[in-house]
Amino acid sequence: MLGVVLAADGDLDAVMAMVADRLAASGLRVAGAVQVNTDRPDNPKCHMDLHILTGGEVIRISQNLGPMARGCRLDPAGLEQAVGQVEAGLVAGDADVLVVNKFGKAEAEGRGFRQAIGVALGLGLPVVIGLRPGMQGDFDAFTGGTAEVLFPDPVAVAGWALARAR
Repeated sequence: MLGVVLAADGDLDAVMAMVADRLAASGLRVAGAVQVNTDRPDNPKCHMDLHILTGGEVIRISQNLGPMARGCRLDPAGLEQAVGQVEAGLVAGDADVLVVNKFGKAEAEGRGFRQAIGVALGLGLPVVIGLRPGMQGDFDAFTGGTAEVLFPDPVAVAGWALARAR
């Protein structure tokens, strides 16, 4: 019960947040995280924050490497903190569905939300995960091509998850 939403970065963040909101409004206990980027007036690079869907904590996952930096700004410690909170909720049985904002480089390398996805699937929970087109090969290697591709429509994606969570 793994659904994948393919969309460009900016669109993906918005779609996944709307999916999580719809699922929560339907009465499901939604675990996971959605990403919100905040523009900074002093820097062309935005802040990247994960909003934890259980408990509402916001965890910064970007590092300030300076305005001229070109490398990856992901803060591994922030990401792992977010993952730990999500996994704890899954293990405690506090979820009906898992929403993961995206399968990114960390997941492709065996870190990030990869283990949480496995925990949720092992518990029989539906998992909805976002995916940028450039990560398709890594995602397919992780899933063995078993994920159902979902159109990036929040209503349809939420409907898919609802049908599998009940």
